[in-house]
Amino acid sequence: MKILKPGLAAIPLILGLTAFAPLPCAAETVDYAKMKREIGQADYYVKEFEKEVALQHGGEKMVWRSKNDALRKVQALKEKYPDDPEVEALFQRTKTALMKSKGDYTEVHPEWVAYKKKEEELRKTVSEIGDREWDRFLSSHKADIIPAAPIPNPDSVSIADVRDKYVLLENVEYPSNQFYGLTGEYLWQGKPSLGYYFINISERNWLGPYEAVKRFRRTVDSSIGDTVRFTVLGKITEVVAENPDPAKKKIGVPHLGWVVMPVALKVPGHVSAFYKEAADSSGYYAGEDQIKQIKEGWYSIKSIPANVTPEKLMEIFMTAIKEKNFDLYMDCINPDRKVGPRAPDQVRYHWDLHQERFQKEYVHATFDKAEIKVIKGFDNSDETENFFLDDEQRAILSKTQGEVVKQAIVNSRAFNENGKQIGSPHPHVLIKKGNGRWYVEDYAARF
Repeated sequence: MKILKPGLAAIPLILGLTAFAPLPCAAETVDYAKMKREIGQADYYVKEFEKEVALQHGGEKMVWRSKNDALRKVQALKEKYPDDPEVEALFQRTKTALMKSKGDYTEVHPEWVAYKKKEEELRKTVSEIGDREWDRFLSSHKADIIPAAPIPNPDSVSIADVRDKYVLLENVEYPSNQFYGLTGEYLWQGKPSLGYYFINISERNWLGPYEAVKRFRRTVDSSIGDTVRFTVLGKITEVVAENPDPAKKKIGVPHLGWVVMPVALKVPGHVSAFYKEAADSSGYYAGEDQIKQIKEGWYSIKSIPANVTPEKLMEIFMTAIKEKNFDLYMDCINPDRKVGPRAPDQVRYHWDLHQERFQKEYVHATFDKAEIKVIKGFDNSDETENFFLDDEQRAILSKTQGEVVKQAIVNSRAFNENGKQIGSPHPHVLIKKGNGRWYVEDYAARF
């Protein structure tokens, strides 16, 4: 075998091999000092984002100060250094923070939404009772009911021909069609080309049945909103000229219309209410006398234990609202907050707000452990102070500093029907005086 010695003839082969050998590429060279600076910058924004998320305590908010900067910087790092362990750790932290920023989630237990099913069953029961009484009521006035359309023309029809006749008006919107006129407060029904009915809502004939509908909404079915479409049965009493424009500076001209005095209201599929002069508040809704007895059977909590804890009292307070147990709701509230000429209205106003929220915003709340402190009097259970005080001194302080008043703060976390936490935790203040039990102090606080 002939062995070749290195020489000029071997040079082309060496050059050829060199052409196919991998050469260091400048683009693949990592500047570790620069990478560290970029990681440090991104880490700063991730930490700020994590702090924001932590402050929400599982809640969600609309505007995040550091979120976009954190996401953009970590995304750029991940795309540029996909295999670096520090970048991967930062990426995982950002993923976790982003998920938490969307709000906490939990499993919705069947008992949390049981009140909605009960409310629906009760609504159907009252609606069926109302339909039967409504039909009987219409039958008793059948001979005096005239067609609501076409609306009689006051230019050619005398008031004597229609006075004390009944009309059945459907889809009457309240308060959308409300206006104050020269002769009273009305709901309008109609239009200039067809004529008008002006439903009188300033008298007990309207106020009695309408208050009954409000009681129904408060105790049975909070799904009825503030704007309601009524079916109105009323009696024609007179003809007036009114401008139904609701503005103070009315535009347009007055129109002749028939004044209708209501005698019965119906919210189809929900409730039928009737004017009755002898009744409390001048009205009632069909089935109202049966509601209390029906509801007694499905209240899950009916009383408050004397040794109730703050956390348990908040659970009872929430249950009273969900199950529309107004008496239990009232029993949860500090008696001092129910004293005064405006107190009953305030309590009912916030009861209505709670009903609306548990209908539209959330279905349940959980409660954190209470933070309890003495805000008045001598706390004889304070171990630190007791270390420095003898029995005689403690007795003097207990006598001279008056009744002990304790305050508890309980945070609630509300969840919707999908199990998503709604907003951040909300604090609730409770009060305990002397040897008495705990009471809810700020009954207006949302869950």
